[in-house]
Amino acid sequence: MPAISRREFTAGAVGATLLLAGCWAPAGDESGKTIGPVPDKPGSAVQLSILDVAGNLQLTRGMIDDFVANNPGVVSEVSYASSTAPELVGKIKAQQNARQLDIDLVLTGVDGLSAGIEQGLWTQLLPDYAARLPGMRDYLPGAAAMQQLAGDFGVTITYYPSGPLIEYLPEQVPHPPLTAPRLLGYAAANPGAVQYARPANSGPGRTLLMGLPYLLGDANPKDPVNGWNRTWAYLSELNKSIPFYPAGTGETMRNLAAGTVKIIASTTGWDINPRVLGTVPKQAVTGTLSGFHWVTDAHYAVLPKGVWPGKQAAVLLLLQHLLTKDQQAKTYDKGYFYPGPAVKDVDLAMAPAESRTAIAEFGRPQYADLIAQHPLEVPLGAKELIAAFDRWDRQIGAAKTAK
Repeated sequence: MPAISRREFTAGAVGATLLLAGCWAPAGDESGKTIGPVPDKPGSAVQLSILDVAGNLQLTRGMIDDFVANNPGVVSEVSYASSTAPELVGKIKAQQNARQLDIDLVLTGVDGLSAGIEQGLWTQLLPDYAARLPGMRDYLPGAAAMQQLAGDFGVTITYYPSGPLIEYLPEQVPHPPLTAPRLLGYAAANPGAVQYARPANSGPGRTLLMGLPYLLGDANPKDPVNGWNRTWAYLSELNKSIPFYPAGTGETMRNLAAGTVKIIASTTGWDINPRVLGTVPKQAVTGTLSGFHWVTDAHYAVLPKGVWPGKQAAVLLLLQHLLTKDQQAKTYDKGYFYPGPAVKDVDLAMAPAESRTAIAEFGRPQYADLIAQHPLEVPLGAKELIAAFDRWDRQIGAAKTAK
């Protein structure tokens, strides 16, 4: 998943006020055209403004720049901005309400996607434009399941089975606990040695939170309010041995490297990429707890309501480009969102040489078998995730978290 210096995967609560559809008119193009059918391509090259709230540009910026360079009649220039997922809804709503929309495309994770759907912020893309996005027909099964979370409002562009994994240095933990009960026992015997970051601010923390109901055999892994009795009891017991929860994953990685903690929550990307960068020692090891299920993750492209048709045409052509196999191969990156491709038949041999070198040195050959042999579960929906974060903050993290 992420490069320490570029991304802390964040999620958070969003407001409940609904944006009434159709109550405003967006700024138009140079001709004043604001509504109408979306052409196959814009009448002249357009400028696009892209907002990334998921760290996705780490994977796709080169792909976007390649499209611009090779399609001068479609896109003349792209400006990039980044923000956090909790800020997304307010930012888009404010621009739409002021009729001053200056964001043409948003790259987001499940949190921003779902919150925007709930608030009525996104343009419906499917099924009307499915024929313009043939790469969607080639999704991996896990990516296809993640696409279902998007409904008709987003397009999955990158995907990975995330975790939950545990990560440790073998010289510090020669006999790692590989079941949930043994991890709890290890934490009790070694206070302060086990750590994960606040789930609302951390991909590995969030993945651990959503993965425990499967590991523990809870009644309903998709219902954190009424179906997670074992999970909340387990986290409460584990909490007795954790003196502090960092605000983000990067701190847990640095603590592991410094030896101040011995075992941390991790994911495939958070395992590989920090070791490539040298933030975590190369010899760090990951493991799974017995009976684990993968909790998957994805990044999506969404269009705010109010993007005029010419720009929508350009965005659709860009998304078509991002879903081609040769471009998807670039999502291997340096393990940032490992593996990364959302479509089938994109293997590492197709990736750029830099990616192949990084994965060859720092990747984990066992991940392929783990992905093939363990169930893939989609994450919680927006409402359920917010409920889980809220309860964790109140009952677990409370006075032990820097938010």
